[in-house]
Amino acid sequence: MAKYGTGVVSSYDKPHEFERRGATAKTVAEARREIDVIREVDVIVVGGGPGGIAAAVSAARGGAKTILLERYGHLGGMSTGGLVNIIPNLGSIFGEHLIGGFCQELIDRLAARDAASFPDKKDWGKGDAAVVEKYTKANMTHFYIRKNAEGESVVLYTAVIDPEVSKDEMNTMVLESGAELLLHTRVTEPIMEGDTVKGVVIESKSGRQALLGKVVIDCSGDGDLLPRTGTETTDYMVAGSRIAQFGWVYWICNVDLERYDAFTNTESERYNAVVAEITAEGGSAYFSRGLLDNQEGVVWVHRLVGSLHQTDIEEMTYIDTTTRRESVRNWELLKKHMPGFEKSFIMLSSPQLGTSGGRRIIGEYYLTEQDMDTDKPFDDTIAVFADNDRGDLSLQHPRTYIPYRSLIPKGVEGLLVACRAFSSDHEFQEFFNLIPHCMCFGQAAGAAAAIAVKDGVGVRDVDYGKLKAELLRHGAILG
Repeated sequence: MAKYGTGVVSSYDKPHEFERRGATAKTVAEARREIDVIREVDVIVVGGGPGGIAAAVSAARGGAKTILLERYGHLGGMSTGGLVNIIPNLGSIFGEHLIGGFCQELIDRLAARDAASFPDKKDWGKGDAAVVEKYTKANMTHFYIRKNAEGESVVLYTAVIDPEVSKDEMNTMVLESGAELLLHTRVTEPIMEGDTVKGVVIESKSGRQALLGKVVIDCSGDGDLLPRTGTETTDYMVAGSRIAQFGWVYWICNVDLERYDAFTNTESERYNAVVAEITAEGGSAYFSRGLLDNQEGVVWVHRLVGSLHQTDIEEMTYIDTTTRRESVRNWELLKKHMPGFEKSFIMLSSPQLGTSGGRRIIGEYYLTEQDMDTDKPFDDTIAVFADNDRGDLSLQHPRTYIPYRSLIPKGVEGLLVACRAFSSDHEFQEFFNLIPHCMCFGQAAGAAAAIAVKDGVGVRDVDYGKLKAELLRHGAILG
């Protein structure tokens, strides 16, 4: 895939070794107790990240009585709380628009509020020098620029969104759809009846409570419900791969970029010396320029931290504390040494640690690397993704198709998975578990859940013709 530069994966961002204490030899017995059922609905959506908001809106628009549960006080997951506000690969290297539906609707609504930025449609797949330079200068080549068959740099359709306005717009979309929303609510376990999921148990400041539903959609990102449903899963990852990394992001504002540019353009030797000095003191001079039109003087710093244990609380605590310390120190070095940063300050840091990979279901269809090298749609295709990150193979196979069956876990009823825990191997996940992909999974799962409820069938028996018609009705692009 298109590799991140050394400025993103810096010298201290390596998988660390430490003694993982984990469980002791002792146990305690949990007392049985009666739990109040606070809702009985058609569809329960667990997690208000990109997949969850799409699933809730889609299910509610399909006529299902729907509730969305989110552990934080805001929606958006990685796209807002994780400050991973880049929505990439919406179109192919050839300029073909492939991801529409809920994802495009959200971008359109944010653009109307001056809270999204993306290349003009006429530039998608084209190599206009000024446009290419804009994204190259911003250090956003990884997300915006690819080589076409002639070796020319061309621009991808990728969007960036304002995370704060997005939180509000996502609330609005969910509530407008008719879905109910409960924030500050952690889902702790499924309610099972044999091999069928019947609801969930939640914990919050209101106590321990239960909700019952006809369909549950796990959009937690990490498949938090899966271990106690009996669903077969895998968590195989390759050290050093994209999905085997935490992401930690912060924004610096009040940067005088004109002064910075003047310095880099006219005093290159001194600039190199400053970079060397910052590096020698343990920092990095690498950053991306913020691309939101109404946020001049803002730069984004993305750090990737290698980890094969992204759901382990000891690991997460170590990464959060270590990377926050390093990030503040890094800003202090920029402020001290780099012209243009003298009056800067840290504007935002992600309250939500970015996770890239983890457990995944073994579903009715298991997507593998081989599925990226075919141009044939599935009979139950629910999304078409742009394959932009595999060099010559992407030019040969610019589209990758996703079947509805990859959202259905084997051997468990009443459950759909619409997040990066969808059914796929490591190689497939490496390219297709990003924010827009999860929105497509969510939109399909929500629509399918509403159809299952309406028709009185299980989620694996949903009529695909009806599902396809519903997705197309709401703007999905299915090829």
